[in-house]
Amino acid sequence: MVILVWSMGWTLLILLVVLTVVHGNPTVMVRTGSGPTVGFDQHPNSVPLGEDIQTTTEGESEVVEEVMTTGVLNPSHYPARRAATVVQHYLNTRYGSPYRWIFLSTVHSGSAEEVAEMGRKYQLALTMQEMISNVSGQCSAELFFPGGEGQSAPQVQASCEGLHQSNTTAQEEAFYQQHRTSNNLASGNNIPDSYGHVEPSMKPFWHLGGVASSFIMLRESNESTLYNMAQVANFTQLETEKDQLRFNYHVLLHEMISQEIIHWKLLVTWSPEQGVQVLQTELQPKCHHCEAPPNTTN
Repeated sequence: MVILVWSMGWTLLILLVVLTVVHGNPTVMVRTGSGPTVGFDQHPNSVPLGEDIQTTTEGESEVVEEVMTTGVLNPSHYPARRAATVVQHYLNTRYGSPYRWIFLSTVHSGSAEEVAEMGRKYQLALTMQEMISNVSGQCSAELFFPGGEGQSAPQVQASCEGLHQSNTTAQEEAFYQQHRTSNNLASGNNIPDSYGHVEPSMKPFWHLGGVASSFIMLRESNESTLYNMAQVANFTQLETEKDQLRFNYHVLLHEMISQEIIHWKLLVTWSPEQGVQVLQTELQPKCHHCEAPPNTTN
């Protein structure tokens, strides 16, 4: 449709183009004026502003598009990345160690469907990356978020190819023997520090804290959350019992939708044979002045 407006001898031509959008974006709204710009290249878990709206800026026009939460999902949008991050936490609870910490690399495709009066089921194709060895693997996953009142943990099934190719047996055994027999029990705090730095000697304890945090983040996740471990506030090694290394951890979790920093205390055990186990968890009082420390990939 073309509208011609005559004013002061000048011709102003306004061309309005109405687009019909299909394949996942049933609504597109264009409005003029300035507004926030969403940067998807900031953090691997960066998300749009809010659950159902994605905002981008093109010149002086701000395009706001509805994000699909059922059917075929846009891999870069919040619903797909949220579900994929839950799969990340699940894999860490199964395979994580002081020398194996798994992160989401890429969401290739995803779909979601309502399960009548029960919740929502997701099908995902992903690339996961083991942070320490940089080994990547292709994964397929099915994730179910229960609906209804009262929160219960999401249910996850996942299979990966190539993700477990790195052999960490020697490193894990050396770490275990060193700290099982050490007369000086390990401890540390503020990992990473305010500059994002992690001392080399603290990295296995940082990795272990991240893996242990995945047990909490998996349990607490729902369709309105996106969790990341921000920092190990402190940890203290306890006396070894039944051949298990034991630690008290205080971790800071960053809930990225609300931007809240949540404190948890954990009792963690680990051995090469038994893997990581979280025996006790305690949610700490809210800290209203806390900020997330800088991200680090060291």
